[in-house]
Amino acid sequence: MKTAFTSAACVTPRETIRDAVVLVEDGLITSVDTRNAIEIPPGTRIVDYGDSVLAPGFVDMHIHGGGGHDVMEGTPDALCAIETHLAAHGTTSYFATTVTASVDDTLRSLEKLADRIEANGSHLHSHRSPDQEFRACPLGIHTEGPFISPKKRGVHPPEHIKDASVELFDRMWQASRGHVKIMTIAPEIAGAEDLIREASRRGVCVSMGHSNACLRAAELGIDAGARHVTHTFNAMRAMDRREPGILGAVLTDDRLTAEIIADGVHVAPEMIRLFLKAKGVERAVLVTDAISATGMPDGQYQLGSFTVDVKNSTCLSGGRLAGSVLTLDRAVRNIMKFADWPLDKALRLATLNPARTVGACTRKGVIASGADADIVVLTPKGELIKTIIAGN
Repeated sequence: MKTAFTSAACVTPRETIRDAVVLVEDGLITSVDTRNAIEIPPGTRIVDYGDSVLAPGFVDMHIHGGGGHDVMEGTPDALCAIETHLAAHGTTSYFATTVTASVDDTLRSLEKLADRIEANGSHLHSHRSPDQEFRACPLGIHTEGPFISPKKRGVHPPEHIKDASVELFDRMWQASRGHVKIMTIAPEIAGAEDLIREASRRGVCVSMGHSNACLRAAELGIDAGARHVTHTFNAMRAMDRREPGILGAVLTDDRLTAEIIADGVHVAPEMIRLFLKAKGVERAVLVTDAISATGMPDGQYQLGSFTVDVKNSTCLSGGRLAGSVLTLDRAVRNIMKFADWPLDKALRLATLNPARTVGACTRKGVIASGADADIVVLTPKGELIKTIIAGN
């Protein structure tokens, strides 16, 4: 069926089109332009959203769970609950993010996540048909650990942290059947440069994080192939005037994209403004780092193998921050508030930028001819009205 979605504006997000029409057929966008420039074919179903804003569905590169479940459970019921929760908040694509655990538990989770990705036909470069279930698509897997610094481990269990190992990474790669698309690694740990090179060779987006690296070690990681940064400011060496550390590279090197958790808990609004000035609208990425507690009442929840206490939107384990209960629709509104950014700029950080970082921006994170018809309908203030997945 052909459908025309119309609205006062469409943020593509490369441009903002006023008085917009988005034509969709068989789950794909066929064209987008102004009403004056597009002739709607006879028999097309027209859905008008009035004064609302159309934008691409959100893409979350770093998420551990939601709706009471953790991605490492790996069961169809658990992942369905997470994906349904995500869709209710405008996230249409995500990368299931593991935490440091025993090797056996990690491999088991990777196998189950690969099953889910392949069963849905929703991996990085595939197209999901409009008759599939209404929920977010897993595009791949993000491994956060075990190749991290014990000094900046956050809540990751120290007994399971490993030196960088191409052999262990290959076991993880095989278990995931090649669906590991993002890997967080501390560039200063033993073996890191070799592993970064190998993962990059396999097309993995290597992200530096949970790191106590000095500036030189971070630069060597970038030279080896690292091109992204995990939750900037959190779980990394603090800046010093003479040794700026990994943050010196994050904030000054245009080869790096960088993610931030804009929940007002992990990073102060003033630091978010600094981050945005440094990375700009093209290299900043919004993530949630959300855990199973997201969308649930305060209480105790699981993150991988350990328990997290959640109260007043703060997640703690052993007195340390342990993920968030943030959703990307709220993160977009927070950027508008914290940085006084307009909606169109804030949206780019949750759509085009993450999709481009993982090499999926021809299909995801954009409203353009040939892209998947994953669309959010928003108020001009960024409040979510509706989520459209594969044109439905």
